[in-house]
Amino acid sequence: MNEIFVNLKRFDVPKKIGGVCPDQNPGEWISRVIRESIKLGLGKADDVTITYFLPEALIIKAREEAEKYLVSERKSLRIGCQGVFRNNVKKGGNFGAFTTNLPAAAARNLGCSWSIIGHSEERKDKFEIITAYDPMVLKEEEKLFKAIATVNKIVNMEVISALESGINVLICIGEKDKERVMGNFNEQKQKIEKVLKNQINQSLSGIGEYLNKRKVVIGYEPIWAIGPGKKPPGAEYIGFVSSFIKKTVKELFNTEILVVYGGSLKVENAATIAGIETIDGGLIALTNFTGDIGFEPSELARIIEEYRIGLRKL
Repeated sequence: MNEIFVNLKRFDVPKKIGGVCPDQNPGEWISRVIRESIKLGLGKADDVTITYFLPEALIIKAREEAEKYLVSERKSLRIGCQGVFRNNVKKGGNFGAFTTNLPAAAARNLGCSWSIIGHSEERKDKFEIITAYDPMVLKEEEKLFKAIATVNKIVNMEVISALESGINVLICIGEKDKERVMGNFNEQKQKIEKVLKNQINQSLSGIGEYLNKRKVVIGYEPIWAIGPGKKPPGAEYIGFVSSFIKKTVKELFNTEILVVYGGSLKVENAATIAGIETIDGGLIALTNFTGDIGFEPSELARIIEEYRIGLRKL
């Protein structure tokens, strides 16, 4: 079973006030997305599972819309959140004094079965907080390593919190351009391996006891290749990285793990990505990248069909 994840970022904000939601009422929009997804047959898929990561305000509307349909029509659709807080509500413990933060217990109660954690945007935000208090982090190598380790530790706390609450996790990792060093691909490999191994080791610490009850999937985000005008890595590069991730997780945690491509799966690259043996799905943010940017279930269906073409070639 391949995993297709859709991160609907700020689709809780209408376009009229700067967001990307085409509807003035984002709740009505997400209901339409779920409704159309089911009508397109995406909920009946036997070869892929589709998870929508949603802003908190849209979760209940999405769940309620999905529950209007028979289980057989939505069996492969999942609802997830865009992250959880590092601390959690616990019976007999903290009742939930986490204003502005989403505890994993709350996310699970809302209907989320998945959470995305450690997305490049989240890691960037946490790193910027650290450097705001100590600008020397950017100039002193020892402080830089400690700052990166701190970000990984926070991400790890979020992962454990989600798993404890019964939520499956897509955890994102990836290297920045300056972390690859200059040179050809062969010269870059050793540096890439070091960066990713540290992220895996620090971000996934302690997950072993949950793996017989929860799913943990790694999303590989080549941060240097994400954004308008950026060129995505080729199949050889993605194949090398995903193979290394699987091997490293096996060595560190003695478990097999799924790896999805998080550099934005789209119609143009879906078949190629699916044809990489060590890739098990992808992460999508938008389906329309130019002009009137946005997301449409019909375009998601096209991406998945292209992905299936690539799978048939394996």
